[in-house]
Amino acid sequence: MTYKQAQTRFGIQGKTTVLVWLRKHGKLDWSKPFQHPLMPHSKETPAETIKRLERELAEAKLRNQILNGMVDIMDNEYGAGLRKKYLSGISGKPKPKAK
Repeated sequence: MTYKQAQTRFGIQGKTTVLVWLRKHGKLDWSKPFQHPLMPHSKETPAETIKRLERELAEAKLRNQILNGMVDIMDNEYGAGLRKKYLSGISGKPKPKAK
């Protein structure tokens, strides 16, 4: 397809736009579908995917329990105060302005 054919087919008014696009993408092989390199095609069945995700969830929960236990030990034995302190009353009634 020439740039003139592309202009008439797609209603593009300027030839520079088509020429820039052809210079950039014109030499690519469009016969094969593009697959993004960061997203490999998975041949897992849905059941296998569910099992894998359940296994990862169980590992994450165990890791969370271990880390919470470590923080509790640090707080109890060393008084580290690693837990986030939630301030109460921040979103309470606004104080009246003094004049």
